[in-house]
Amino acid sequence: MKKSWILEAVILAIGLVVLGFNIKAGIEEFVSKDRKVTVKGLSEMEVPANKVTWPIVSKLIGNDMQQLYRDINRNNRIITDFLKKNGIGDNEIVVNPPVVIDMSAERYGADNKAYRYNITSTITVTSTQVDKVRSIIAKQADLLKDGVAIVDGGYEMPIVYEYTSFSEIKPKMMQEAIQNAQKTAEQFAITSDSELKKIVSADQGQFSIENRDSYTPHIKKLRVVTTITYSLKN
Repeated sequence: MKKSWILEAVILAIGLVVLGFNIKAGIEEFVSKDRKVTVKGLSEMEVPANKVTWPIVSKLIGNDMQQLYRDINRNNRIITDFLKKNGIGDNEIVVNPPVVIDMSAERYGADNKAYRYNITSTITVTSTQVDKVRSIIAKQADLLKDGVAIVDGGYEMPIVYEYTSFSEIKPKMMQEAIQNAQKTAEQFAITSDSELKKIVSADQGQFSIENRDSYTPHIKKLRVVTTITYSLKN
C-alpha cells in the first residue's frame, strides 16, 4: 500500500509539473499572439508618358454656310498636311465632324449678332510619339501663316498624357514597397527589443498615377503603398 501511494504521488507530481509547463507555454503564446506591428511600405517612380491625345480645335464664324463649309475643309487640309509633314501618320489622325451653332436659333441669344453661324472643328491626334507631338505643339503657331488659328480646347478638350504600361512595372514596385515595409518593421522590432516574425496580413497595395505637377503633365508619378502586419516575439 505504501509503495502504491508513493508511486501515485510521484505520478501526480510529474503531472503537475507538466501541466505547469503547458500553462506557462500557453500564457506566453497568448501574450505573444497579440504582439503585432502594422507598417506601410512605399514605392514611387517618375516615368515619361507613353501616349498623348491632342485635340486641335479651330473655330470659324460667318453668315454664309456654304462658304464656311469650304473654309472648314480648307483648314482641316492645312492642319492634316502640317501634322503629316512633321511625322504624324494617317492612323494617328482623326478628323471629327464639325459642330455648328446657329446663333439665330439660340433661345437666349441677342437678336443683333454680327454673325449667324459659329463652327467648331476638332482634329484629334492620338499617338505614342509623345516627344514628337510635344515638339509639334510647340510650333503650332506656324499654322497662322496659312490663315489657320488654333484655339485652346479648355476643360472640355485638354491635351491628355497617359502612361499605359503600369501593369508591366507594377510587380517590381510592389516588391520594393514590401521591402520598405519590412525595413520599417525590422527597425521597430529592434527599438522595442523584439524579434520580427511572420506576416500576419497584407493588402495588395494602393496604386495611383498622377501628373508630377501642373507644369509637366507629360511626366507621371507612379505610386504604390502596401500595408503589412507582422507578428513580434520577445
